[in-house]
Amino acid sequence: MEDSRWYSLRVISGKERVIKERIEQEIQRNKWDSAVTSVLVPTEKVYKVRNGKKIVQDRNILPGYILIEAIPGKFSGEIITTIQNLPNVIYFIEKNRPIPMKPAEANRLLGKVDESKDMTEALLEPYLVGETIKIIDGAFSGFVGDIQEINEEKKKLKVIVKIFGRGTEVELNFMQVEKQS
Repeated sequence: MEDSRWYSLRVISGKERVIKERIEQEIQRNKWDSAVTSVLVPTEKVYKVRNGKKIVQDRNILPGYILIEAIPGKFSGEIITTIQNLPNVIYFIEKNRPIPMKPAEANRLLGKVDESKDMTEALLEPYLVGETIKIIDGAFSGFVGDIQEINEEKKKLKVIVKIFGRGTEVELNFMQVEKQS
């Protein structure tokens, strides 16, 4: 069995998922699964906090690109032409004869996607030291405070809250606060 390689396909940004589905339909319809082994939109999991609720979303790591895993000797001619002629597809990198990505480059991108599957989420709108936040959960719910320290690893904030006119340090997790609008 030949080793598969990853190829980079340039597409219209925002249309990646639709194009991925179309490519997969073409592969199935034409029985090209012995040549094309995988089609991937490189995404990572991120979260936002909206109204105190944690919303997890997929965010494209490479907007405007789809990665296609294929067997170099079998990935040619009709397959490449059909994929390039799909709506919203711009071109393969190296238009007429796509060149596979370097293994290190592909592994770096795929590693980012794999890490994201483990749900090591990144906060999409990070908190900043000095920023004013509103506490939405816990004993200090309803209070407003200023961020003194951020521990990204533990997802915790040290916040100074004014209680009876005096600043009091409180430790809260990311889910207990929301940005002041």
